[in-house]
Amino acid sequence: MKAYLVLEDGSVFEGESLGATGHTTGELVFTTSMTGYQEILTDPSYAGQIVLMTYPLIGNYGMNADDDESRQAQVAGFVVREACDTPSNWRARSALHDYLAARGVVAISAVDTRAVTLRVRYHGVMMATITTDETPEEAFHRLQTAPRYDEEDFVYRVTTPQPYKWGYNGMEPMDAPDDRYRKRVVILDCGVKWNIPRRLASLGIRSIIVPATTPAEQILAYQPDGILLSPGPGDPARLQPIAETVRALLGKKPIAGICLGHQLVCLALGARTYKLKFGHRGANHPVKNLLTGRVDITSQNHGYAVDLESLRGTGLELTHINLNDHTVEGVRHRDLKVMTLQYHPEAAPGPWDSRPFFSEFLAMMEEGGAS
Repeated sequence: MKAYLVLEDGSVFEGESLGATGHTTGELVFTTSMTGYQEILTDPSYAGQIVLMTYPLIGNYGMNADDDESRQAQVAGFVVREACDTPSNWRARSALHDYLAARGVVAISAVDTRAVTLRVRYHGVMMATITTDETPEEAFHRLQTAPRYDEEDFVYRVTTPQPYKWGYNGMEPMDAPDDRYRKRVVILDCGVKWNIPRRLASLGIRSIIVPATTPAEQILAYQPDGILLSPGPGDPARLQPIAETVRALLGKKPIAGICLGHQLVCLALGARTYKLKFGHRGANHPVKNLLTGRVDITSQNHGYAVDLESLRGTGLELTHINLNDHTVEGVRHRDLKVMTLQYHPEAAPGPWDSRPFFSEFLAMMEEGGAS
């Protein structure tokens, strides 16, 4: 079936329908990851976005029940150059097309993804639509009246509706015992990827995942040894109520922030954020640790960044910097036990260079106190 990718600048790219039929709208972004497409599809940070894979062949190792990073597919749409119909991998249980169709994801293949990527790099991210049931003219007209990505608070859509625990056996009910664990961490779920509590469990840490709307006093009532602020979608500046919660938690327990969680820590302490032209998305971004001099290749997925100049007077100091564009990639507080990273130490997909972040957080909790 014929499909169209229509951009808000009027560009039209014809291709073939992949996954569900119909139409969908979102902010068009691209990721340079060569693998990990299932993790990308289910990453809550991609909510509201049409994701384009720059690597030309997607789906060659299939889909399975173990690589999801959340309860459902999160992307608004999916764009690939070539979709593999006959995956070859012992873990594969279905092909990409069947996986997308079963989850209602409208996608398109046989598109010149290099041309689309160059357009986004030049003009910046923009709204787009994929359609199988309209003409390009009809789709463009609908796109002009669709809500913009920056106008919606996707965190409240992707956060868990109810608290749950995560441990050695994966997701568990709230009455599961904690006696086999070294520490207890509350994760404020702004769009958590499941590999975060998996990494914590590998260190003997029990996670309690709570909705993003949970007030500070309720978080502290769980008597955690530490608090982790998760990644998530959307503009952090629109999340002032969550930033207020973070501000109320500062100095009470050791805090770690990842991606959106990093931005919320900075906002809570008075810093500012801004939107990047086309964001950082992929598993090959070099970041320098200013404390050790080490350069890590990192997995990233964010369209906003913290303004470096705005860190002055916040008590935060820069610890990590992006070697491509020198944007802020991590901070720590001079007096409080607070550490953050803009990128994804849990990877999924991506390299394992940054996994020590979780061990450092554990060491921070074992020191006791919050300052």
